[in-house]
This record gives sequence, C-alpha cells and structure tokens, in this order.
Amino acid sequence: MNQAATVRLLQQRITQMQPLRIGETGLPTPAELRPLLPGGALRAGAATAVQGSLLLALALLSEASATGAWCGAIGVPHLGFEAADRVGVRLDRFVVVPHPETHTLAVTGMLAEVLSVVLLHPPSNTSPGEVARLTARLREHGTALVVLGGWPGSDTSLHATASRWSGLGSGTGKLEGHELTVRSIDRRGQRRHTIRFNEGRLVPAGLTRLVLPHAAAT
Repeated sequence: MNQAATVRLLQQRITQMQPLRIGETGLPTPAELRPLLPGGALRAGAATAVQGSLLLALALLSEASATGAWCGAIGVPHLGFEAADRVGVRLDRFVVVPHPETHTLAVTGMLAEVLSVVLLHPPSNTSPGEVARLTARLREHGTALVVLGGWPGSDTSLHATASRWSGLGSGTGKLEGHELTVRSIDRRGQRRHTIRFNEGRLVPAGLTRLVLPHAAAT
C-alpha cells in the first residue's frame, strides 16, 4: 500500500471513530501556556510556530488531546512517544507520519481534514504556494497547526531562548526539573515567559520550585 492510500485509510478510520470534531475557534490549551498565545488558546485554522523546544510544541497539543481530539505529528522522526505521553498527549488518538517522503505538506493537508491539531516539521524547501494551499486547507477544516521552526503567516512565534535543568544534585540522581525561557511574538508585541516542567509534565504557575542552578542555551 502506498503512502497516499495509507493516509486515506487513516482518514476513514479516524472519521469513523470521531464523527464530531471540536468546533470552537479557540481549542483547549493548557492553562500554563495560555499567556503565550493571543486569546489564550490555539486557534482553529491558524498556525503557531515553535523554535527551540519539541517538548513545548508537544505540550501545546496536550489539552486538546486530553479532551479526546485527534492530533498528529508529520515529519518529526525524532519524536519520543514517552515524552509525548508524559506531557499529556493521548497516544491512542495520536497519528504519526515520521517520514512523509517528498509530500510532507500534501500529507499534512490530507490529515488536516480529520485531525484537530497537527504538529509539523516542514522541509526547508517549502514553497510559498505550498504554504498558501495548506493554510487554506487548515482554515477550511478548522485545524490548528503547530510548526517546528519558522512559518510564514503564523499567528504566534514562540522561541525557547534558554533552558535550565535540576535534579542531578552532586552528580547523582536524574534530571527532573526543566525550566524554559520563552519569547512570544504576536500581534500584542514581544513578551517573555517562564514555562516549567517536572518529569516531563507542565508545572502549574504559582507552585513553588527549587532554584534551578544549571543554565544552558537550547
């Protein structure tokens, strides 16, 4: 079975299992990430670009996934299923196409017909025409797009500019705490945010944390 036939079969099965999709303009979004986005949510039919952190990109999908929405990842062969599961993505409703050959945006457009949120790592040679066609498809079907890297016309660009880890102590133990410094760029201007994870899960704002001593650029 070729890739196009496989994608069509996925479309049919997802449609049968999820006859109704989330219809709101603002999709369910983790409370910890709402300050990063205009309107406080991922928007159906719109794109959010994320640079510097795959974990942050996955976290953006987690709340919609938790409500039962189908999500997907296209062109992300290095995606870790354990990391996706820890951050809250439901693997039983998560479609992954790690190697879409030369048809990355075409596959994304086809799956956008049945998925609520798509995580995409686009090829570097993506043309303006391909971007325009995919944007039209997203708007037609009300699918939110989260892009790893830059993306023309994105509603929001999120840049993870630095990270800090904790948990090793004096050379023992394991890394558990992860703090990201994120710069958001959207119609509100530029803003700086701090997002925290513990063992791969988002930490609600306001919870006290240990001081994270080890800084490293992402």
